[in-house]
Amino acid sequence: MVLPARTYEDVVSAIGDTPLIKLNQITSQLKNSEIWVKLERCNPGGSIKDRIGLYMVLDAEKKGLLKPGGTIIEATSGNTGIGLAMVAAQRGYKCIFTMPDKMSQEKVDLLRALGAEVHICPTAVEKEDPRSYYEVAARLSREVENAWYPDQYSHAANPLAHIMSTGPEIWTQTEGKITHFIATMGTGGTITGCAQSLNDLSKEEGKPPPQVIGVDPVGSILKEYFETGNMGTP
Repeated sequence: MVLPARTYEDVVSAIGDTPLIKLNQITSQLKNSEIWVKLERCNPGGSIKDRIGLYMVLDAEKKGLLKPGGTIIEATSGNTGIGLAMVAAQRGYKCIFTMPDKMSQEKVDLLRALGAEVHICPTAVEKEDPRSYYEVAARLSREVENAWYPDQYSHAANPLAHIMSTGPEIWTQTEGKITHFIATMGTGGTITGCAQSLNDLSKEEGKPPPQVIGVDPVGSILKEYFETGNMGTP
């Protein structure tokens, strides 16, 4: 069977509405359970961060923070930068990104191919160090004329992107039968936004909300914060 192919007027319109894939082989021993994977790599920029790139830009435009011909400046490990650069190219903005030196050359090359200027910063420094990629981005946002610094780690449009798109997509695709939601944690936007959306949709239909499970590496500062209330040092 040949399914009808979707067409889009531009690359930004292809963000979201990603497929949900059932895992069959590795779950064959489970009884009365199914595991489905949201294939966010199908976004045009290759990751879930396309969603927040679009939502942060739209929010900045609406509030007048990002003006025509402006420059987007952000600290990124790669994926958010790719999402922002893709949206910027379509909407006529310039991009400057700061990245830690531990990231792959392929990500740096892709950002530059999308038209971005990339500054590589040392990883082995404290966040507050003027050489860190966070601080370099903040400094550039003050120095560059007509610049906008989204700061994905504290931007409300980060979780909002998942409240408005990812969460409702998952709810619809599972026909409201989802019992557990599992996500990794970086900025926290994906897991908190999806959790809020799924909880709200569950309440609307009188169903118990899904259990939300966050996954992070050993030594994570988020684990320490969860257990003690104190944010550790990476």
